[in-house]
Amino acid sequence: MKKYTFLLWCLMATLPLLSQTPSSNFEYLDVFDLEYASDPQISPDGNYVVYRRTGFDIMKDRSFGALWLLSTDDRRIHHKLSSREGSESQARWSPSGDRIAFVSSSGEGSEIYVYWTDTGSIAKLTQLENSPSNLAWSPDGSQIAFTMKVNAKAPVLAKMPSKPKGAKWAASPRITDRLKHEADGAGYLKPGFTHIFSISSEGGAARQLTSGNFNHGGGLSWSKQGDKIYFSANRNEDWEYDFRNSEVYSVNTRSGNIVALTSRSGPDYAPKVSPDGRLVAFIGFEDKVQAYQTRKLQVMNVDGSNKRLVSANLDRSISSAKWASDSKGLYIQYNDLGLTAISYIDLSGKVSKIVDNVGGTTLGRPYASGSFTVANNGTIVYTLSKPDRPADVALISRKQKQPKLLTHLNDDLISYRTMGEVEEIWYKSTFDNRDIQGWIVYPPNYDKNKKYPLLVENHGGPILNYGPHFSAEIQLYASAGYVVFYPNPRGSTSYGEAFGNLLYNNYPGQDYNDVMDGVHELVKKGIVDKDRLYVTGGSAGGIMTAWIIGKTNEFKAAVVAKPVMNWISKTLVADNYYGYANSRYPGQPWENFEGYWKFSPISLVGNVETPTMVMVGMNDLRTPPSEAKQLYHALKLRKIETVLVEIPEASHGIAARPSNLITKVAHTLAWFEKFK
Repeated sequence: MKKYTFLLWCLMATLPLLSQTPSSNFEYLDVFDLEYASDPQISPDGNYVVYRRTGFDIMKDRSFGALWLLSTDDRRIHHKLSSREGSESQARWSPSGDRIAFVSSSGEGSEIYVYWTDTGSIAKLTQLENSPSNLAWSPDGSQIAFTMKVNAKAPVLAKMPSKPKGAKWAASPRITDRLKHEADGAGYLKPGFTHIFSISSEGGAARQLTSGNFNHGGGLSWSKQGDKIYFSANRNEDWEYDFRNSEVYSVNTRSGNIVALTSRSGPDYAPKVSPDGRLVAFIGFEDKVQAYQTRKLQVMNVDGSNKRLVSANLDRSISSAKWASDSKGLYIQYNDLGLTAISYIDLSGKVSKIVDNVGGTTLGRPYASGSFTVANNGTIVYTLSKPDRPADVALISRKQKQPKLLTHLNDDLISYRTMGEVEEIWYKSTFDNRDIQGWIVYPPNYDKNKKYPLLVENHGGPILNYGPHFSAEIQLYASAGYVVFYPNPRGSTSYGEAFGNLLYNNYPGQDYNDVMDGVHELVKKGIVDKDRLYVTGGSAGGIMTAWIIGKTNEFKAAVVAKPVMNWISKTLVADNYYGYANSRYPGQPWENFEGYWKFSPISLVGNVETPTMVMVGMNDLRTPPSEAKQLYHALKLRKIETVLVEIPEASHGIAARPSNLITKVAHTLAWFEKFK
């Protein structure tokens, strides 16, 4: 008895110490302890949510995702959906809420599984050639539709002679005749086309519903009667070169007959049949061939007639839309002034905002992200974004004022960390007096009486936006003692079509002025030391950083990550080489050599005096390593202090693996510290 009394006394004595554990700043290895929620799917009755919970394996240096089930009431049910160890994703509730279909991946491939909610039983439905996507239940719950790539043979040009028995010849050449034949992160794309399939929800053989050498993708939506599936594709004869275009189609699930319901130039996609079966909502725009165009919400009758624009008065780009159960309106998601909002829009176009704190599913940098679903009773579940932590699952309805937080995935870490505080800032452009938005992140335990070094982080895209979202990279910079500034200069999304399109045939342009105006504003406010300015950015942010150091010597050091240095070489080498002419600059490079060169940062390299680190992933197909090397080689020839950092096995998303995120930040900070 004395033994147990002593142990209890020891435990009680340590409790005050545990409760007073001092907080420390966010550290490199904390990245591996982060988790975030994504793709929350609420049950039709609103009582449960299944979501994907993503974490990181420090031994394998990879992310892993599993499906978790939780209750929306006070029962506090919260557990892993299955005991499977493979990656799980794409959970979708059956219309009656009695089953959940999902995709599970292992070393043997990806298959569709079904989970029965009353028993917890799980069954594998498929044995597929490739990975399934875009799962969609039929209204009666008897079928599940999905998309999957069907392999095709590569072209053969020459018949090779037979090699002698036992001879070890070189591998056969890889031959392609496709416009799009590779993709960053995926590498070489094997020949084939994506088609729509359906399978009984009780298992059996999958049946291919579409045919032809076309790609049929995106979200699928069944007709109320279950005899048609609505989808988007481009089945035009010249589809490969008409890559900006797509239409909404229906396919008859019995006959396979395909009917085009839209025909305009531009992308029409994400069809959603209304609950009453009368209307189809879809997203798209009439292509004006420019840098940025907002995606609009439209509706039409299920036969394609009576098309009308619903979101004409909303100058924001809609990313997703879901019908209300009464078919009188839709819930929409869009970016607005750096925030991501969910609103209700009725069929007359009246918009009522519900929340604007969606996001938190991109950990590297503070980009917009997130998603939501809606129950039949109007209850919304979504990924809630906070500046100091990744996404949690939250619940709200049109009548609620505040969301209800259902998960607290990072409390075990963030509660014991002092994070950098994020503050919004607005300032005027000296070029045209426009209002420009940005964010300041202060070092932990910030002292307003001190002046700090400034680290400018330029976002990618450039047709993207940063917001007050969690960013492991930004928090690590702040923890190292820097005030971090990340602006949304002209060309950024979430400020309307005109603002985003200011870079049309003018990139880089006055977005440079917008960034520098923000820097000068922080200096004027006395927040940062004008003699300790540093600048970095990746992709389009790398372009801007390279442009900045070609225009000014105000920065003590720079890190240019995965840049485009030469628009001529980049345009004809990158995986998306076919997409630049006319929407970025007029004509092809050989038709407009002077125009492409004018906006290439390499044209300013003779002005650069700033010590510059150049960083790139060695498998980057979007801004290939040859672009980064042009800057590095030019600076070496000019004897400007420089270093080239190449990340092995990394594609354009250098920070996809946790250790590479740490590598990126650690090398950036080491370079800046060298010039403090």
